[in-house]
Parts: sequence; C-alpha cells; structure tokens
Amino acid sequence: MFQVSSHPLALLFLLLFKSFALALYLLGNFFTDNFILIFVLCVLTLSVDFWTVKNISGRLLVGLRWWNEVNEDGTNQWIFESREQGVGVNASDSRIFWAILYGTPVVWGLLAIVAFFSLRFQWLLIVIIAVLLATANLIGYQRCDKDQKQRWNQGTAAAGSMMGSMMSGFMSNAIASGVVGRFFSRG
Repeated sequence: MFQVSSHPLALLFLLLFKSFALALYLLGNFFTDNFILIFVLCVLTLSVDFWTVKNISGRLLVGLRWWNEVNEDGTNQWIFESREQGVGVNASDSRIFWAILYGTPVVWGLLAIVAFFSLRFQWLLIVIIAVLLATANLIGYQRCDKDQKQRWNQGTAAAGSMMGSMMSGFMSNAIASGVVGRFFSRG
C-alpha cells in the first residue's frame, strides 16, 4: 500500500491518527481507569486527525481541500479547493482515502450502538464526537468533490462552446467569402 502511494507519509498519518484514536477508545481501560484522561486523549487525537485529513491528507492524496467560513451576517460559506483538471491523482491513494473517509463514521457509528446498548453513556460522548468529526470531513469532501466535478464539467462545456463558436464563425466566414467571391468577382 505504501509502496504504490505517491504520498506515503500522508497516508501513514491518515491511518496512524485514526488507528490511535480507535485504539485509545478500545484499549484505554487496560492502561488506566481514569476516564477523563482517556476522554481528553481521544478528543485531542480525533481533533488532530480531523485537522490532518481536512488540510493535509485530502490535499495530497486526492487533490481536494475544504473549509467553512462564517460571514458577517452569520451565514455559512463553504469554500472548496481542488487540483487542476489535467493534474492526476494516484488511483491507489484515492481509493484508500475514500474508503477510510467512508469507513470511519461507520466504525464509530457501530461503536456508538455498542456503547448505547451496553449503557456506557460516558463512552458514548467520545463516540459522538468521533462520529461528528468524521461525518463533517466526509460531508466536506463529498461537497468538494461535487464542486470539482461541476467546475470541470463547466470548463469542458465552456471550452466546447468556445470551440464550437470559433468553428461556426470560421465556417460562416469561409462560406460568406466563397459566396461573395463567386458572385462579385472581377474577371
């Protein structure tokens, strides 16, 4: 997996932070009985994971980046950044990134169900935070990917439209020149 990756370090940290947060949640009780310590470490790890995926891993592995700004009037504005149309992405990196992005909320969602039915409501707090952060990244990247595809399609349509109007203009000029030249030629 790392050998075929264009950005193995970004892929490593993508997997490392997600695995570390999950390991802290699942195995934290083996090392300490202090729930507050486990909670704080899990939330810090989840936050670092969220930031890393949003700002580094997504940009390097799939060429996408997103953020949300709040305007002065209180409305939200989503801002998307994407690679240029001609710049390719490593297919392996892309598959792994999207699989992890979709899989993370599912795994944490299953852990939420387990925590709920085992009546471990303290632990449910960690899982809710994990689900919210993972889902926010998923929604952000889905919107960013959709925006990128729309811009690429508009760019392709605009280029096709421009080429069509150039060809139409060329043909109109050629026909007009030929027709005018035949009827009004001297000689």
